Amino acid sequence: MQQIERAIFDLRRGVAVIVDDEKGTSVLVQPIEGLNDSDLPNGSASTPACGLVVSRHRLARLGVTVRAEAACLPFQSGRGQLRASDVVEAACGNGAPAANLFGDARPATTPERAALALMRRALLLPAALTITLDERQRRAFQTQVDRAELLAVPAREAEHCFDLGAGLLKRISDARVPLAEVSEAHFVLFREPDGLREHVAVLIGAPDRWPEDVPVRLHSACLTGDLFGSLRCDCGEQLRSGVRTIDEMGGGVLLYLAQEGRGIGLANKLRAYTLQDQGHDTVEADQILGFGEDERRYRVAVDMLAALKIRRVRLLTNNPDKIRALADGGIEIAGREKLFGRVTDENRRYLTAKAARSGHWLDEALVRK
Repeated sequence: MQQIERAIFDLRRGVAVIVDDEKGTSVLVQPIEGLNDSDLPNGSASTPACGLVVSRHRLARLGVTVRAEAACLPFQSGRGQLRASDVVEAACGNGAPAANLFGDARPATTPERAALALMRRALLLPAALTITLDERQRRAFQTQVDRAELLAVPAREAEHCFDLGAGLLKRISDARVPLAEVSEAHFVLFREPDGLREHVAVLIGAPDRWPEDVPVRLHSACLTGDLFGSLRCDCGEQLRSGVRTIDEMGGGVLLYLAQEGRGIGLANKLRAYTLQDQGHDTVEADQILGFGEDERRYRVAVDMLAALKIRRVRLLTNNPDKIRALADGGIEIAGREKLFGRVTDENRRYLTAKAARSGHWLDEALVRK
């Protein structure tokens, strides 16, 4: 787990890592963000061993059909020096990739799938430049690995990097924080074991006076909406309404989860906003970047509730996935309360896409206006 955590931080710094599988296959993995021409192999090395690994969502955007969750697009040999701009455009651009850039796609290998999992965990674009190393190349890189200049990580652990921290969430600190909506509130901060994400449980009212079915809201962090009042979404209104509603129900917990942009991170969320301005809805924009319709995972919410000794909840949500995730994690769902923000000209398209594409229960709110 420690090596996986180090690999995540190296990738965020733009540093390549090696992913090894049990069958002896080794892949050098380079993130797409910050890719420079100097990171690319020269023309003579542009063989099918070097390629771009992308998700099935990105493949669909490129018009490529492969029956796999991810695939490698090998670079055409003999086409001359690759350009970083062409690779980045193929990985996440809204246009067509350069002609004759790739050969026939093939399903991703285990190390290549692991590379995409690491990119997602690192909140980077879900794409990677990869070079499958032959035995001689892998031996040559081992010197750098031995000197701790380059990390090598096992593919199996890397592919399941989202699950490595399950049950290891740490309670770090807490304090009383009176809010505009409710004077009796207590913040409890939890940190994931890799140190990358921190989540806050907002305890509203006195826990010894909470209802037996504890009112709970899972709120994904939204810097643009929660802090700046962005008109593109209703997140800020839902946050404050959630706090007030929980207080009116006798108190409970709002879990403020570090899941910006439905789990894709702030950098990718802003990229998606640019694509939305070009005419795509929120789900389409995420898929153009290579993400699914919702990248959030709620195991951390289950762990936070367990740490707070909450096992039976009344959930404030319009999202059926949250109900399923908590129930699968052993949390008893005693009921559901709807929670709407205002529907405006600016956020109607966003809310409509969530209802139509992701199955959120928003029809009642959408027909009000």
